[in-house]
Amino acid sequence: MQLSAVLTPAEEGGYIAHNPETLTTTEGDTIEEALANLKEAVELYLEVAPLRVRGNVVLTTISVSDNASAAAA
Repeated sequence: MQLSAVLTPAEEGGYIAHNPETLTTTEGDTIEEALANLKEAVELYLEVAPLRVRGNVVLTTISVSDNASAAAA
């Protein structure tokens, strides 16, 4: 089963890893560690709550104006 992983740099260093399909989030000092931790967390989640994936996940990016973050502050 192919699921998505979203990694973002953590403020304190390392990476936050998130799986949107299961709402599972974890972290690691490196990308590799964060992904390994996320894989383990998702597998544990799926043991308890099987996921019924409908079709392929589409992961993309969008661009917003630089002013968007200033307006939110």
